[in-house]
Amino acid sequence: MNYSLYTTSLKAWDAMFEAINHAQKSIYLEMYIFLDDTARSHDFIGKLKEKSRQGIEIIIIADAFGSSNLKGKIANDLKKSGIEFIFFSNWLRHIHRKILIVDGKIAFIGGVNIGKRFRHWKDLQLKLEGAIVKKIIQSFAYTYEMSGGKNKKILKYSEKKFSNKLRFWLIEHYPIKNIYTLKNHYIEKITNAKEKIQIITPYFTPPRWLISLLDDAIVRGVKVEIFIPKKVDWKIMNLFNYRYMHNMHALGINFYLSKTMNHSKLLLIDNKEGLIGSQNIDLLSFHLNTEAGIFFREKRLLKEMEQTIKTWRRDSTKFEPTRHKMKISDYFIMAILKILHPIL
Repeated sequence: MNYSLYTTSLKAWDAMFEAINHAQKSIYLEMYIFLDDTARSHDFIGKLKEKSRQGIEIIIIADAFGSSNLKGKIANDLKKSGIEFIFFSNWLRHIHRKILIVDGKIAFIGGVNIGKRFRHWKDLQLKLEGAIVKKIIQSFAYTYEMSGGKNKKILKYSEKKFSNKLRFWLIEHYPIKNIYTLKNHYIEKITNAKEKIQIITPYFTPPRWLISLLDDAIVRGVKVEIFIPKKVDWKIMNLFNYRYMHNMHALGINFYLSKTMNHSKLLLIDNKEGLIGSQNIDLLSFHLNTEAGIFFREKRLLKEMEQTIKTWRRDSTKFEPTRHKMKISDYFIMAILKILHPIL
């Protein structure tokens, strides 16, 4: 089974654009954030319309909140070019997945959105070939049906059965269908960790059950490392991130703050198995949003992730509570937010 790992949005875009350019039969795209401002370097919308005019079957599922800029003229232009374009709209729940499938043979999955402001971000994206792609198509069919898609050929994929004996396995998470696979996976893997737990996430507002699991792991003698950007794109999340780091540092967790924005989502257990996907460590990913990730034990990929983490650690500073004191105004804002969101 072939795979490639990309560690920045730009590298992932290059590979995704090339795959789209060489598509011969079909392109299925599912994105949380799909913006129309990357035309100068990667004109995804222009290329998709071009491929549709060539007779390639194209389906785009975009989250109505994350990709709201596509509403109106852009969405209509996509549809006029022959593309089946669907918005998923739900008041609280969102399609947070980032998936591209080309010709039923190549799939991209991970944390990479499409938009100019993400261009220079660190992120993790996998390009996969082989049997796992059929499973990802099946997952796309679930989302397609959930979003109101009617193409019977696509819907039939959701009925197919696939072998469990794969080197990579898809972790699906559909809270809207009461399927909480992501939460169950974190519980199982963290509970069974023996030596080390490594987590990379841009947004860190862990549910109470996850805090308890990490605390238990430390009591067992497991080393826990969590990598978070020093500053994230959504300023209010910096308050949440630092609040939880202050509170959980006392448990014995080592936090590392990256100097630049790192949007990656990774769970690595004992350097023996990992999960790369779309999930953040927050309430939305574990309880509300639709997510997807790839679970793996592939030794070569584990080695690549080990080297990547070492590189990213050198670009980070270790979190020390005394060096990152919260302001009085921060505590005031946090108190208000806690009233509004008591589960935090």
